[in-house]
Amino acid sequence: MAALLDARSIHVFYGKVEAVHGVSLRVESGTIVTVIGANGAGKTTLLNALMGLLPARGDIFYDETNLRDIEPEARVARGLSLVSERRELFGTMTVADNLVLGAFHRRRDADLAADLAAVYKRFPRLKDRESQMAATLSGGERQMLALGRALMSRPRLLMLDEPSLGLAPLIVQEIFRIIRELKHAGVSILLVEQNARAALQIADYAYVLETGAVTLEGPASELAEDPRVAQTYLGLSRSRRESELHPGV
Repeated sequence: MAALLDARSIHVFYGKVEAVHGVSLRVESGTIVTVIGANGAGKTTLLNALMGLLPARGDIFYDETNLRDIEPEARVARGLSLVSERRELFGTMTVADNLVLGAFHRRRDADLAADLAAVYKRFPRLKDRESQMAATLSGGERQMLALGRALMSRPRLLMLDEPSLGLAPLIVQEIFRIIRELKHAGVSILLVEQNARAALQIADYAYVLETGAVTLEGPASELAEDPRVAQTYLGLSRSRRESELHPGV
C-alpha cells in the first residue's frame, strides 16, 4: 500500500556541509508520525526540505507524485502544509486576516466562510480575538493561530515543527489534544518535537534523528520503551524506567 508521504534517501546541504544524510521516512494516511531528536539533529531542515523550502537530493513522493520539481505553493495546493517553529505570522495583520491568508490558493472557494467558522469553533480564543493584531497574542494563541491558518489550506498532511516550543504546560496539553483531534478528523500528521515523551504518547510511528541521520525507527509505543530512547530523550535512568513500568516491584 502506498504511503501518503514517502521520502526516500533525502540529502540536504548548507553549502558544502551535509545537514541531512540520506533520510527515508513514510507517513501512512490517517496516522501521526513523529521525528524526535536533540537540537541540531536536522529535524527542521528535514521538514523544510519536504516542503520545498530547501533544495534536497532524493525523492519525495506525496500521494504517489514525486514533488522534486514542484514549488512550495503548489505543494500547499496539493494538500501539504507546514507550521514552522517560528510560526511565521503577520504581526501587523488581524487574526482573521492571517487565517484567510492560509487559504490564499482557494480565495474563490465558496466554502471559505465555513472553513473559517470551523477554525473558530476549534479555537474559540481566536474567535474572541479575530480583530486583534497577531503580534499582541500570547505564545499559546500564536501557536493556535499558526495551526488555524494551516488548516485553512485544507491539508491532507500537516507537518508541525516544535508545536510545544516555549508554551506553558497547560497550553502544551491543549495543543496535543488538538493534534489528536485532527488525526481523528482525517488529517495525517508529521510531528517534529523535542518533547519526546508527549510526541511518543500520541504518535503511531516514530523516527529518531541524530546528527542528520535516522538511528532508530519503529512503532512509537515500542520506541517509548527502548532503553536508548528512555535514557537519552525521556530523561529516565534504567532503574527509574523499570520502577515506572512496574510500580511496587
